[in-house]
Amino acid sequence: MNKTACIVLAAGDGKRMKSIKPKVLMEVLFKPMLGWVLDSAEKLSPDEICVVVGNGEDKIGAYLETRDGKYTVARQTVRLGTGHAVMQAENVLKNCENVLVLCGDAPFMDEETMRAALKMHLEKGCGATVIAATPDNPFGYGRIVRDENGDLLKIVEQKDATIAEQHIKEINSGAYWFNSKDLLEALPKLSDSNASKEYYLTDAVALIRGSGRRTAVCTAAHKAVVLGANTRNDLYCLNSFARMAVIGDLLQKGVEFPCLDGVIIGMDVTVGQDTVILPNTIIRGKCTIGCGCEIGPNSLIEDTVIGDGVVLNNVQANRSTVDSGATVGPFAQLRPGSHIGYEVKIGNFVEVKNSDIGAKTSIAHLTYVGDSDVGEGVNFGCGCVTANYDGIQKFRTKIGNNAFIGCNTNLIAPVEVGENASTGAGSTITRNVPPNSLVVERAEPKVVHNWEKNKMRKRK
Repeated sequence: MNKTACIVLAAGDGKRMKSIKPKVLMEVLFKPMLGWVLDSAEKLSPDEICVVVGNGEDKIGAYLETRDGKYTVARQTVRLGTGHAVMQAENVLKNCENVLVLCGDAPFMDEETMRAALKMHLEKGCGATVIAATPDNPFGYGRIVRDENGDLLKIVEQKDATIAEQHIKEINSGAYWFNSKDLLEALPKLSDSNASKEYYLTDAVALIRGSGRRTAVCTAAHKAVVLGANTRNDLYCLNSFARMAVIGDLLQKGVEFPCLDGVIIGMDVTVGQDTVILPNTIIRGKCTIGCGCEIGPNSLIEDTVIGDGVVLNNVQANRSTVDSGATVGPFAQLRPGSHIGYEVKIGNFVEVKNSDIGAKTSIAHLTYVGDSDVGEGVNFGCGCVTANYDGIQKFRTKIGNNAFIGCNTNLIAPVEVGENASTGAGSTITRNVPPNSLVVERAEPKVVHNWEKNKMRKRK
């Protein structure tokens, strides 16, 4: 069979978080802790990933649907411990040779550690291999007690540890590789004869060792693999740790941070060298930023691809693309579906939505461009609007290369402005404009003399 599977324990209520969300959906750097764990698990390419859920299964199920991976779900309707949670995934164990058990609220368990543990597990022919770590402060964690051969002898909880055992730095991370057959034999033998009346997975490790099978310990190179969160304070600490880890990695790659105040960057962000990230800038989702850019201050960038030498000053950009050499801002918004071309200039108080803006076009200020295809070298005057929505449907506007859109022009879609055409300031364009032409579309002025409201306003 030679199959592997992964079981992620995600049934905890997280009452101490004081949230209506399941604990595993609490976010670290804008990504649920469960997402971090699943990302790492998927890098191993197991044959099956099973998520054990509890009361929050509807919310967790909705989150799993947003991901590309295929998962099975097991339900733990009553929370009776980690061993009981794994029992709910019995069908998974029957269909694989080795299984990895992970905690859904331990986001920093990495691929390197899991692969190293599996390698040890297979080479030593173990029934169980515990992933351990050596944090600076082991208080509160179960201690790893080894035998004379260096294998696992037992796991001793803090409250049960002797003084000598409390001095052990090596602790249980809560993650394990099991031989599935050995685990299936051990699970029915678990007992809830303890103060918590729960079935512990650590007892399964002891039962496997007691049956004569080898149990090993793989100590992670990274202390952070054991870090989890039970409270909001814990969650804040995880965010702080992850934030500085990301920034530290970017510094090593040649990214500049003059000041870190208010700077938060997600794990799925890549930034090229010589790019400067200014204060109060948040970059999250799957973003790619090129070299030599200046991002910020006071900017929010989400799921956006940015070329080289781009300047984004006081900008919000979401699910957009900005080509090299473009300048955007201050106080501009790029809404989903926007493509800003090479050396485009987007000025203050400009909003672009679901539009393709051609190279070297200038949209200087106070303008809305929505659902539009704009050519190269186009100039927008102040206060222009593409009126794309009639209350029922949305329509596109097309503007040819080198067109000139005069100040306060309203383009009533669907409408086209030809190449090298111009619109007169204050025009409301309702018909297509031929290339190389000037169109002025204004209503005849109507003057009402001695308007009554003028007299009323004067008296007031």
